[in-house]
Amino acid sequence: PHIARLSIDGVIGTDSELLSRIDKLSKNSDVVAVILRLNSPGGTYAGSEALYNALRTLAEAKPTVAVIDGVAASGAYMAAIATDRIFARAGSITGSIGVIMQMPNIKGLMDHIGVGYEAIRSAPLKATPTPFEDTSAASRVAAQDIVQDLFDQFVERVKERRTLAATALDIVTSGRVFTGKQAMPLGLIDALGGETEATGWLEQH
Repeated sequence: PHIARLSIDGVIGTDSELLSRIDKLSKNSDVVAVILRLNSPGGTYAGSEALYNALRTLAEAKPTVAVIDGVAASGAYMAAIATDRIFARAGSITGSIGVIMQMPNIKGLMDHIGVGYEAIRSAPLKATPTPFEDTSAASRVAAQDIVQDLFDQFVERVKERRTLAATALDIVTSGRVFTGKQAMPLGLIDALGGETEATGWLEQH
């Protein structure tokens, strides 16, 4: 019997191999608990959602704690809240609860070098916004609706998994990041520390 360590580094995407490893951990009778070590700036919403769901299943099967190493922001913080307890170092970076949609606009460059662009669409909002033309008002509204819906889903997960005062919720859902020391009184994390402290907590629970 042993405590397993699951490390997640770098940008989060939909990773079937990682999801399979988490599933195997939840079913392995030799694994009595899991430490999730995070060092990630986040990633795609869908990938983070899939990871969150897999970690919730794992945490329901056996004690699971998160340790924020260097950074666990955005989708990586979503992964952290799937566990039973979150540890972070005082200088760790976390938070960034929010959603962003980005793309370059190269229309000006294309105009400058004399390259044209044409699109024949079945409807005005098909394949928009696009980097090849200025974003229309209708396209901007549609994109903002998507961002807002995903953000609302993220916030609901935070409210479900973390007991936060209304004032703290307003602060942490502003999209900004926090140090571990700042995150502690806001309720984003449970305790300061690393794997040693996480192991000690698991041994007592």
